[in-house]
Amino acid sequence: MDNIFTSLGRHRTDNPDRTALPVLILVMLFTALIAIVATAAGPEDIPILTVIHELFGASESPHGFIIQSLRLPRIAMALLVGAGLGVSGLILQTLVRNPLASPEIIGITGGASVAVVIYFGWLAPIVSVTWMPLIASAGSAVAAITIFLLAWSGTVEPARLILIGIGISATFGALTTLLMVFSTEMTNLSAYIWLTGSVYGADWTDVRHILPWVLLPLPPLIFLGRTLNTLLLGHDVATSLGIPVQVVRLIALGACVILASSAVAYAGAIGFVGLLAPHITRRLVKNTITLQIPATACIGGLLVLIADTAGRTLFGSLDLPAGIFVSAIGTPFFIYLLYRQR
Repeated sequence: MDNIFTSLGRHRTDNPDRTALPVLILVMLFTALIAIVATAAGPEDIPILTVIHELFGASESPHGFIIQSLRLPRIAMALLVGAGLGVSGLILQTLVRNPLASPEIIGITGGASVAVVIYFGWLAPIVSVTWMPLIASAGSAVAAITIFLLAWSGTVEPARLILIGIGISATFGALTTLLMVFSTEMTNLSAYIWLTGSVYGADWTDVRHILPWVLLPLPPLIFLGRTLNTLLLGHDVATSLGIPVQVVRLIALGACVILASSAVAYAGAIGFVGLLAPHITRRLVKNTITLQIPATACIGGLLVLIADTAGRTLFGSLDLPAGIFVSAIGTPFFIYLLYRQR
């Protein structure tokens, strides 16, 4: 195993763009700026300087409770959820060499959705909500293993993997609907809100629970960045360079499952973030997946944060789920990608 990981880190096939690091820094700064603006925006607008002072503990503003207990946890949750979905989409698109791949399209999110609906319907009275990420991860793992086994034919071909994933996704979607039909009205209401996708009601406890699930898979993926870049050249080329392709795919797929399922567990089935964020990233940060991973995390977080901010500020007292706004952007973009890939 040590030899495998040594070989994984040894391959340097990417040709980093000199502007990649400055662009990544700008993306991070822009993310921080939007987070501050989002903290200030709401039914009760707060001056940006007050928000900054409160962040550094230098304010005695009466808005402290709104900032610290209501808005900041929700913003942190949006950023973490978007980061998990975005990076998961980037890695999946790299593994299957298909720009249409994303956690929800190939079934990983669908597996988590079935697991969480089962939790709401039958396990919630006896199992603590803190176990929901593990339950969602189990559902995603079942989906990923099923897809991998069905796609296995001596090796895993990307085209076969994504086609089977789309079929599994449709199957899990039907199973989710079937489970909701046989559930109680209260369960259906909770499941429906969750399936729409929202970070409403997030608190610091939720943020602490999701944080390790999103952050821990990122270092291994960054370490494997150059090796993942090599997979874009094809199975035969990667194998000829001595890369254990199946091992890399299993590690990366496991990380995708953890990232996507943890995001889905805490924010629901927010779609299209895993599809949109990698494409935006590639237009800004070219060639190097090592820097694309943190950039995609920021851009995915921005998408969910902007969608959530729009949902809670544009319609007065109504607080619309972030998933509605992400889907409004993602659906036409997906159609555009289909047209480009025809």
